[in-house]
Amino acid sequence: MSKIPDPFAPPPACSQVSVVVPAQNEDENVVPLIEEIDKALNGFIEFEMVFVDDGSTDATWQRLQQARTRFPNLVILRHAKGCGQSVAIRSGVKAAQYPWIATLDGDGQNDPADIPALVKALNALAQNGQPVMMAGQRAKRRDTWLRRFSSRVANGVRQFLLNDATPDTGCGLKLFPRQSFLDMAHFNHLHRFLPAMMIRQGGRVLSVPVNHRPRERGISKYGLWNRLWVGIVDLFGVMWLMSRPMAPKVTEVEGR
Repeated sequence: MSKIPDPFAPPPACSQVSVVVPAQNEDENVVPLIEEIDKALNGFIEFEMVFVDDGSTDATWQRLQQARTRFPNLVILRHAKGCGQSVAIRSGVKAAQYPWIATLDGDGQNDPADIPALVKALNALAQNGQPVMMAGQRAKRRDTWLRRFSSRVANGVRQFLLNDATPDTGCGLKLFPRQSFLDMAHFNHLHRFLPAMMIRQGGRVLSVPVNHRPRERGISKYGLWNRLWVGIVDLFGVMWLMSRPMAPKVTEVEGR
């Protein structure tokens, strides 16, 4: 027996979502990923897909153009040259029309079928006006031992120094308010520190177990050096930002 909806229940916090996907040289992955997103969200929530081709030198842009003929809710952007994942995400968020953003990596390792779980977990929370980020936590990594090792070390160091309450900030699957993201200080590699930046703004971060899949097509853009060592300067920069929070507590508003 189906449950009768409560006409007096408050509307869900998240009823519209823009799925932002940065992709560089992922011509074999973008169309299957678009199909999976559509299958996971069609009939569940109002959504659009925003794919950002970050200066690809393969056929990624052509594949995205072809997919536009099949998926009218697909928005595609192209960087003339590669600017990095954080810049690509920002371009996608700026182009998005909905108030909530879900991000996925373009390599197909994040499972779009997990997006509804993040949305449901968010909508089950008591809403108190505090911005919330739902972060995917990969319960079982499907990577090489080197990537698992470098991520484990990087996550441990980052948690110790930033206290960002997120065991797996490297997971590309996240759900957060669009405006909260646009209000963040922007810098290269920001995507590695999104939970800390949300906390800096007075928000909270909750982790949800999600699926993780092995890369089936294409070549990984990350190795030990650019995953572990490149972010050291950024880490100290974020520590500096965290010591200067941007979360005033406003108790009264007069004049309106």
